[in-house]
Amino acid sequence: MKAEKDNPFSFETFLNILEHDDAFAVDETAFYFMDDPAGEESMLGCLRRLDKPYWVGNCDIPDGGCFRTASEMLHARIFDGKSIKERWSQVVLVSIGGIRTDEWMDFYSGKL
Repeated sequence: MKAEKDNPFSFETFLNILEHDDAFAVDETAFYFMDDPAGEESMLGCLRRLDKPYWVGNCDIPDGGCFRTASEMLHARIFDGKSIKERWSQVVLVSIGGIRTDEWMDFYSGKL
């Protein structure tokens, strides 16, 4: 069983981080929902070279989905029919940009 811990960001701060992927490493961001009995991780990120740069995997969309904006991605009802925004209180960020969340926070804390 994975440890439950508080999310270090408000939803608005996380959205801002994703919208400013030019300043923050966000690709390969892993998370899970505390209320998911299986505790399966999902991934999201941003690949600027794509027409729809924001992507998410392990969701209700087979093979994942791509979105034009971070807001569109976080508001899409693709996690058991709910959005990341709707489930934000249950989100546990495992890593951001491929870096453990606590290390990411140490590196970027002055820029938030």
